Order: sequence, then C-alpha cells, then structure tokens
Amino acid sequence: MADPTRTQARTAEVRLRWLTLAAFVAPLVVLAAVFGTRFGLWSAGFGLEVLTLKIGRILAFAGLAAALIAVINALKDVRRRGLYAAVSLAVAGATVALFLVQQQRFAVPADNDVTTDPAEAPAFSRAVLAMRGGAGAGGGGASVACPDLVSVPRQVAPETAAAALSAAGFTVRGAAPFRADGAQEGFWFGLTYDAAIRIRPGRTDVRVAQREGVSVGDEACRLAQAVVQGLTPQG
Repeated sequence: MADPTRTQARTAEVRLRWLTLAAFVAPLVVLAAVFGTRFGLWSAGFGLEVLTLKIGRILAFAGLAAALIAVINALKDVRRRGLYAAVSLAVAGATVALFLVQQQRFAVPADNDVTTDPAEAPAFSRAVLAMRGGAGAGGGGASVACPDLVSVPRQVAPETAAAALSAAGFTVRGAAPFRADGAQEGFWFGLTYDAAIRIRPGRTDVRVAQREGVSVGDEACRLAQAVVQGLTPQG
C-alpha cells in the first residue's frame, strides 16, 4: 500500500514543476514570435503586436501568478522545493518587468515617419522608395515633427552626413553632394528604418521613416535625434 505522505509529496513536486514551467511560457512565445518573424512565417506586425505585446503579455502575468503560487507551495518544504520557486519567480518577475518597460516606451504617442522639416521633408531616393513599396509606404502619411528635433543650421559635408548615419546605427546606402541615405534593420523583429539627409546652404535636414508601419513608440524620433546629434558640432 502506497504511503499517503510520500504520494502527496510527489504530487506537490509535480505541481511545482508545472508551475515553474508556466513561468517560461511567455519568454518562449516571444522567442517563437521573433524567430517566426525573422524566418518570414508571419509579418512583423503580427509577431510584435499580437504574439508578443498581446498574447505574450497575458502569458507573462499568468506566469507571475504561477510563480507566486509556487513560492507559497515551496514554503512547506524550502529545502526541496525552494529552487523551483526561486527560478520561477526570477524568470516570471524579469519577464513582467521587461513587458512593463516596453509598454511604457511603446505608449509614447509618436509617428513612424519623422523629420526636421515637416513643411518640406527630405525625399527618399528612387531605390529607397522602391524598397519601401512606394512613396509614403510604412509611414502612414506625411512626415511629421518630433519634440526637440530641429534642423542643423549649417551645410555639412557628405562625408559628415555619412559618418552621422553610421554613428546612429544606419548602414550607409549612398552619399553625394547635398544628400546621404542609410537604412537600419532591427535585431529582434527586423523592423527597418530608412534615413535621408538633405544638405543645403546654411541648413541640413533629416528624415527617418519605418517601412513596416508597426507602432513602437518614439523609435523613429530617437533615431532621427541620434542622426542630428552626429551632424551637430560638439564642444
């Protein structure tokens, strides 16, 4: 006849293992979303906005709840169950914290097509427009201004423009008199941003636009400000 105490202990340990595994579901869903997007199984919008920010977020909080239950169960036998509880709480807590940070960042209202000159935004080259699927593709409309994003009040050299793009993380596509172009592809979901620098006597303007049209907060503004900073003399 089976020992009831041993059976209960074994059942509790199995339950604790399942609770620990629940803490890993959200990170695994995010990894699947990333790899699925990178391998072209679905769009960046579906991978980021649906699988990650919606489904993944729900699973992250569910994992945190499971981790808290695991901690309560582990208090009955800390020596044998403490490790499970600690791992589940660490993973679930870190996952929820990352989601909260990203949620705060993505909640910033901003456009995916920004410029230092909304009245006459720098134009992308024909090659870039072709990759973007046509004029305005991915931007959702006309290029708009960003807070604290202003033109550089001087004419810069094409080499300086190319260096500013490179310093901001863009791959330089070309640099010529009065303009420079670059592109940057994100590591996780492959979101691509195109940048155009227009150089005129006494003024240099910048435009940065995302191709996919996926809402990621003020990322386009941040990149444009980084380019402008590289064009601005230091000291």
